[in-house]
Amino acid sequence: MPTTIRLRAFAKINAGLKILRRREDGFHEIRTIYQTIGLHDRLEISVSKSTAGIRVDCDNPAVPTGQGNLVHRTCTAWAQARGWRGGIHVKIQKSIPLGSGLGGASTNAAATILGLDRLTGDRLDLSARHRLGASLGSDVPLFFLGGRVLGCGRGEEVYPLIDLPASACLVIFPGFSVSTADAYREAGSRLTESGKTPYSNSFGAWPHFPLMSWGPAENDFEHVVFARWPELAQLKRRLIRAGAEVASLTGSGSAIYALFSSSRLMARAQKLIPNGWLKFPTRTLLRAEYHRKIFVH
Repeated sequence: MPTTIRLRAFAKINAGLKILRRREDGFHEIRTIYQTIGLHDRLEISVSKSTAGIRVDCDNPAVPTGQGNLVHRTCTAWAQARGWRGGIHVKIQKSIPLGSGLGGASTNAAATILGLDRLTGDRLDLSARHRLGASLGSDVPLFFLGGRVLGCGRGEEVYPLIDLPASACLVIFPGFSVSTADAYREAGSRLTESGKTPYSNSFGAWPHFPLMSWGPAENDFEHVVFARWPELAQLKRRLIRAGAEVASLTGSGSAIYALFSSSRLMARAQKLIPNGWLKFPTRTLLRAEYHRKIFVH
């Protein structure tokens, strides 16, 4: 049995996100289209039958490494589910910015589950893997599918969609994070204040989605986030004027992404990024390529 495995944990963007209502469990009912992209963290996972305990190391000092780390909690939950009593050590190299809406913690959790399954040969079945992922975070299950994915419920109910052709994708991180909990709280109150219906059936939000194309990608968090940080709204307008097929906040932010028909247009748009903001030129990642590239051989 191999004792170490290396993986890429790919980020995601949201091509549309609608908040429908607040649920009885305290979460919000949403509809979204997830899309995996080439930007990724790197994980190295090691297991040992002769030792015990869980250890997580990260090259970013801002990332907690104990129980406050989602990968640490993932290892604990996986070990309990599989009856694993050996040691687990995970090293994380971060490239996905923290608090950006790109799913960095969730994709690390999903990659950890996939890596532990393959390392030990004790693989969860699909339904058990989904349940474990959903218990750890709403965005985790999408990373078991990859590509273009419809997200329902609180985002954990996922369905693979037909991939669109790969597109050049520019991700911009302004250097600050947005609290997802705060953004949901504010967005939820705005839904009520605006007099919108507090509930929509399963198909009520589908017309808002770019099911057959990239745009327009309507994200309900933009009303909240752009009101507080108008510089993000200004950047979105600039990217669209620069030729982006679609530009949008991803998740609750703070990252903005833009999709372009060519790498040339994307390169030109990079000149619009304010000094000090991080930019990640990448592309959308189709499902087959996503699964082919997760494991580093």
